[in-house]
Amino acid sequence: MRIHINKTVKVINLGTDDYKRVWDYQESIFKKTVDQKIFNRNTKYPEERVVTDNFLILCEHPHVYTLGKSGSMENLLLDEQGLEDRYAQFYRINRGGDITYHGPGQLVAYPILDLEHFFTDIHKYLRYLEEAVILTLADFGISAGRIDGLTGVWLDFEQGDKQPRKICAMGVKTSRWVTMHGLALNVNTNLSYFNNIVPCGIDDKAVTSMNKELGYDVEMSEVQKKLVGHIAELFDMEIEEDET
Repeated sequence: MRIHINKTVKVINLGTDDYKRVWDYQESIFKKTVDQKIFNRNTKYPEERVVTDNFLILCEHPHVYTLGKSGSMENLLLDEQGLEDRYAQFYRINRGGDITYHGPGQLVAYPILDLEHFFTDIHKYLRYLEEAVILTLADFGISAGRIDGLTGVWLDFEQGDKQPRKICAMGVKTSRWVTMHGLALNVNTNLSYFNNIVPCGIDDKAVTSMNKELGYDVEMSEVQKKLVGHIAELFDMEIEEDET
């Protein structure tokens, strides 16, 4: 079965939006794409096959903690009252990974891609997302990299006297080579909210943000622009800005 390759990706910037609403929005696009692929595979009539679309959702969330499928509730250090006191929500979700925090000043990117338009390799997909973040941070004079065996982007990632600091968390879900969820880059994030969890279930690593490292707040729109540009270049995408 041959389907036209579509490298166009529509970028949708939601601004600050509720986590559950954006999660539901992701799920609706994800399900539509997967259903299209199932239909394409099963139909006997080639003219009925539909080319799947690709999306990149950008947003910030109000304070929220999310726990991935393999995560442990022990890594959330707050009870219901503690969450309420901090105006934070909590969700168990269907991505990989453990617990993480989202909040104002953090750039969240959710690629909903049909990887059959690009490449069918989840390991490569994750590494490309990490590389896009590493290149974005380099644009702002921040040296970042990877730690073997750990997903995400880190500062002081090489073995040495300094403690590694995580600046970007990642967690994804895939089905039939369609992706959802994604990455969270700490730009001007209130890092005190990470004190209420064991970030990503790793208790011997610290977290950081761009403004903490640079000593000043960073313009979110500039970070978004750089990140989208690097993702587009790495994946050989054609970016289409949403005008709605």
